[in-house]
Order: sequence, then C-alpha cells, then structure tokens
Amino acid sequence: MDNTIIAIIAAVVGIAVGFIIAKILERNNSSQLIKNAKKSAASILKEAKSEGEALKKDKMLQAKEKFIELKSEHEKVITGREKKMNDAEKRTRDKESQVSSELAKNKKLNADVENKKKEYDERLDFLEKKRSEVEKMHRSQIEQLEVISSLSAEDAKTQLMESLKEEAKTDAMAYIQNSVEEAKMTAQQEAKKIIISTIQRIGTEEAIENCVSVFNLESDDVKGRIIGREGRNIRAIEAATGVEIIVDDTPEAIILSCFDSVRREVARLSLHKLVTDGRIHPARIEEVVRKTSKQIEEEIIDVGKRTVIDLGIHGLHPELIKAVGRMRYRSSYGQNLLHHSREVAKLCGVMASELGLNPKLAKRAGLLHDIGKVPETETEVPHAILGMQWAEKYGEKAEVCNAIGAHHDEIEMTNLLSPIVQVCDAISGARPGARRQVLDSYIQRLKDLEDIAFGFNGVNKAYAIQAGRELRVMVESEKVSDDKAAQLSFEISQKIQTDMTYPGQVKVTVIRETRAVNIAK
Repeated sequence: MDNTIIAIIAAVVGIAVGFIIAKILERNNSSQLIKNAKKSAASILKEAKSEGEALKKDKMLQAKEKFIELKSEHEKVITGREKKMNDAEKRTRDKESQVSSELAKNKKLNADVENKKKEYDERLDFLEKKRSEVEKMHRSQIEQLEVISSLSAEDAKTQLMESLKEEAKTDAMAYIQNSVEEAKMTAQQEAKKIIISTIQRIGTEEAIENCVSVFNLESDDVKGRIIGREGRNIRAIEAATGVEIIVDDTPEAIILSCFDSVRREVARLSLHKLVTDGRIHPARIEEVVRKTSKQIEEEIIDVGKRTVIDLGIHGLHPELIKAVGRMRYRSSYGQNLLHHSREVAKLCGVMASELGLNPKLAKRAGLLHDIGKVPETETEVPHAILGMQWAEKYGEKAEVCNAIGAHHDEIEMTNLLSPIVQVCDAISGARPGARRQVLDSYIQRLKDLEDIAFGFNGVNKAYAIQAGRELRVMVESEKVSDDKAAQLSFEISQKIQTDMTYPGQVKVTVIRETRAVNIAK
C-alpha cells in the first residue's frame, strides 16, 4: 500500500512538473514545447497509474499471504493452549481420584485406630486390675513375713542394706588392695627398669676436688721469692686473690687454700705466670692477677658455651651460660658441680626419652638444676629456689623453673620433669665414689640417726644403713602393736626431719615380729 501511495505521489509530481514546464513554455511562446510536455506528462501519468496498479496488486497478494501465515500461527498457538489445558484437566482429574483414594484409606485407618484404641483401653483396664491384685497379694505376704519374723518391712530392709553395704565395702577394700598392690608391683618394676637402663647408658667419671690446690715448684729457692722481703709478695698475692698461701716444709711445693675454686684457680695461674716470668713484686702481682681474672672470666664463658653445645641445648641466656661455666670451679660434697650437672642432664634426657617426654627440655632442666650453687655474691636463699629465680628472670619455661626449684622439695612439683630431675640428681650423687664427706661428720650423723630411734619407747635395735639413707628400727612386739609401729615410724621420721641436717632423704623402716619358741624333748 505504501508503494501505491508513492506511485500516486510521483504521478502527481510529474503532472505538476509538466504543468509548470507548460506554463514556462507558454510564457516563452513555445507552443510546440507545450504540446510535447503535455504528451510526456500524459505518458508519465499513464505509466505511473500502471505501476501503481501493479504495486497495488503485489501488496494485496503479500498482505493475503501474511494474513494466512499469521492465521496459521494463531491456530497453532490456540491448539497448543488447548492441549495444555487438556493435560492440566487430566492431571487434575488424576489428583482428584488419588485424593479420593487417600481419603478412603484414611477413613479405613481411622477406623482401625479406633479399634486399636478400644482394644488398648480394654487391656489397660485388665492390667490395672491385675496390678491391684498383685499389690494386695504383696501386702498380704509382707504382713505374713512381718508376723513370722517379728520385724517390720523397714527394719528388714535396713538390715539387708547394712549387710549388703558391709559386704560391698569388704569386697571393695579387697579389690582396691589388690589393685594397689598390683599397681605398686608394676610401677616398681617399670621404674627400676627405666632407672637401670638410664644408668647403664650413661658413662661418667669420678671427679673429686678438695678445697686446696698444690702448686709445684722447680726448686725450694722459688719459695723465698714468692714470700718476698718481709713477706710483702705473699701478702700482695693473698690480698689480690683472696687465697691463703701455705708455705711449709713440703719439698718443691706450696699449698693454695680457698673454698672458692675460681679464686684458687686465679691464684694458681697467677703464680705460674709470675714464677715463669721471674719478676715477682707487688705491682707485677696485681697486674698479673687482674689479667688472669679476666682470662678466667673468658674461660668460664667458653666452658659454658662448649657445655651447652655438647648437650645440644640452644637459646640459653648468656648469664645462664656464664653460670654453667662457673660450675666448673665449684664442687659439691667433693663432686665437681659441672660434671655432676652434665651427668644429670644426660640422665634426664635418657629417662625422659624412656617415658615419652621431651628429652631436650629434660636436659635443659638437668643442666640448670644446681645453678643456684654458684652465686657471685653470698645469699641465704636455698640454692634450688635461687636457681629457679634466675631461670624465671632469664626467660626459661615454667616446666624447667619448677624442676629446678622442686628438686629438693622446697616447692611443689607441677609437671613430670620435676621428679625426673630429682631422681637423676639422686642417681648422680649416690653413685659410689661420686661424692666425699668428712669421715668424722659422716659417722657422727649415722650415730645421731640411731640415737634418735633409741629415744622412743619400745625400740630394741636401730641400724643406720645405705650410707645413712635408711634407718631400720627393731621394736619389741610386747610393747609396740602393729598400729603403734606405723605411728612410731612417722614420729621418728618427723624427729629426724626437725632435728638433723642431711642431704637427700632418710627412709625409716620399723620392723615388729612375734616369735613363739618351744623345745621338743
């Protein structure tokens, strides 16, 4: 239709153009041109009409085809909708039939439930009647039993409970006793196994030091030079080092006496340098002692570093390393403290490995357990507590600090490292030849132990055994009962604890026996 309108417009425009041309030609008095223009306009108009008609027909045909196509598509849509509606109606009918069947089933189930409920109510009534009958029979039987036994039900129940309670208590005590004995036996066997294995795996040396050092000389002539004019040299050495120098008739030797091994070593090295150099006078003595003291300090640090490296201990504070080095010049009961601490560290590592604990942490605690014995200044704080305070100050772990402070029972143990360190310390100190005490004081301590036991009534004999670590007491069976024997053992241990000073622990064993003697003739 649009093309038809365009054709008509084109024809009208052609006519208008022809008309205008004609007018122009008329004005120019060109009649011939006007005629030709009219002819051409007529032909153009005719062509335009014919083209318009042809376009009109084409457009009408296209419109019909489009209408037919749209109609067919519409019919398809309508057909699809009708199909969907039919399917929905079918599903609805199926649902309705299914719901109807479910309702029928529910009605049947409701009827069954009602029947079951009635049956249950009937059975419940029957059981209630039976229960009431049983209760009546039970009460009658209880009344008959009360008449026969002359006891009420409460009294009989009380007696039964008491007898059962006593029987259960006896059985429980027997079971507990058996369990405890079995646990003790197993624990002792395992503990002995671990300790023996630990001791066998550690090879140690016997190291005993005294409070004196012997300085050997090439000849006795050097003694006079050491003493100096009117004793000025020897006084200068003693004042600078704090060590007593004993010059006696011992050939080619002088004695250095001091409880502090570090000062004694400074004096020994200083004397060696002075004698080697040959220049011995107060100014030179002070200079040599000063240099030697500095050298010893450096050596102490080197010893501490080598020790921690040998034991595989890392991250130790420099002050603690220095304290470890000072232990080389300190002895405890004649046992070198550094050797003792190294031995305890190795024992702790082995024992911790046997028990499944951290061996490195155990070595650390074992090495540091006696650092409180090497303070730079005198103090009255026990060495275990002092060592724990140092460890806390220099950032050691809580387990290590507790093991250091508790290895002589000054504080309570809070972890498994603490008893390990205590046991390993005892193993190292109790090893034959490891420590030495003055014989007189040792014998006197054993006599004091026995005298304390004889101070109690009923004691017949008393023996201090195992180097004073156990006191075995024999009592008279007529005067001391079994209960009294346990009390006596406790009282003797408390008396020893309050009246005596001793290293380690003292075990008190009280033995009571009854003998019946007859003679066959």
